[in-house]
Amino acid sequence: MTRSPAGERDAPFRFEYHPSTIRFGSNCVDDLETELERRGLERALIVCGSTVGSTPEVIDPVREGLGDRLAGVFDETTPKKRLATAVDGREALEAADADVLVSLGGGSSLDVAAVISVLAAGDRSHEDVAAEFAERGTISVPDEGLIPIVTVPTTLAGADLSMVAGVTAAPDSSPVEAELGGGISDPGLMAAAAFYDPELVATTPDAILAGSAMNGFDKGIETLYAGNATPITDATARHGLEKLEDGFRAFGDGDRDTETFETILEGIVLVQYGISRPGETTASIVHAFGHGLTRTGDLQQGAAHAIVVPHVLEYLFDQEDVDARAGMLADALGVGEAADGPAAVVEAVAEIRDALGLPTRLRDVDGPEKSEFSDVAQAVLDDAFMANAPPGLDPTVEEIEGILEAAW
Repeated sequence: MTRSPAGERDAPFRFEYHPSTIRFGSNCVDDLETELERRGLERALIVCGSTVGSTPEVIDPVREGLGDRLAGVFDETTPKKRLATAVDGREALEAADADVLVSLGGGSSLDVAAVISVLAAGDRSHEDVAAEFAERGTISVPDEGLIPIVTVPTTLAGADLSMVAGVTAAPDSSPVEAELGGGISDPGLMAAAAFYDPELVATTPDAILAGSAMNGFDKGIETLYAGNATPITDATARHGLEKLEDGFRAFGDGDRDTETFETILEGIVLVQYGISRPGETTASIVHAFGHGLTRTGDLQQGAAHAIVVPHVLEYLFDQEDVDARAGMLADALGVGEAADGPAAVVEAVAEIRDALGLPTRLRDVDGPEKSEFSDVAQAVLDDAFMANAPPGLDPTVEEIEGILEAAW
């Protein structure tokens, strides 16, 4: 860890990180077969959603890039990231006799692929896994036998270099008594390779890209002020935010050329580089809010982030004993010379959100009502990501409710 028992940042730190091989550039998916050959992988099962699976400009380049190593397509993932979907995916993997998963699309496809990998490494039944998930909120990851994963993201949420995956279960598809949410985490879930192709990202509708973009952007913000930040993640997150600030403003101005998407993807790679490490992550309070706000309704994570992040930053900057790295954030966002740095950071973040056309108020989205704020606040405080909050932060339920009220 990089924090002392008192919660202060220390000079000494330990940084352990085993990232994916990164392939970057237009039409880089042409090299999928070559990458698998280098790794001795023979048969790939593509994991994606039905929209991606039926969109030729997205699925065809990946099919062609895999060549003779394409074993099949499992196109049943959804934003719900259901355990039952992963169970079906394991059956598809076995039927195709595949030895590698190629996750194509957004974060939900990557997460489902990770769960498929875990399930395929053992012979546990759906009932057994669901029982453990209901009891512990997670699924045990076997020590060996995980199926390698290659990611081909088409959104900007920045979950491609992660060893963490979310999963849910519901009574209509799994043997559980109530709607459940949780996650899995293990170094073995880090993708073997990640392919960042701006030509594929450019095919994603703007509305989907915008929400995922805010999620990815917030990874950079949170990495800078997280209690377990390191000089290494400071450097990558700061430069990544600079890239994203430039790219998102161009995107907001209507630019959709390859250069714009290359700039954005460079930023997304950088802000997530090193943030998901064995035993820890730099996701923090904004991500905890995202989880708390999406417990009910159909509010998308990126939209939830967009609404609350300016208010969360204002709250953090107002805490006298909290080091929220306002100066470093100001430099990264190009407002380091402003007379009031913290206020300039909040304004810059709000401007990027507005350039992406994202919602600004909770009352305008399908999220919790004001009567639910107390429950949401408690869920935020109970979220595991709060352990990574800036040093010195000790929020109360009432303070979290105050942030929700400001965002209403």
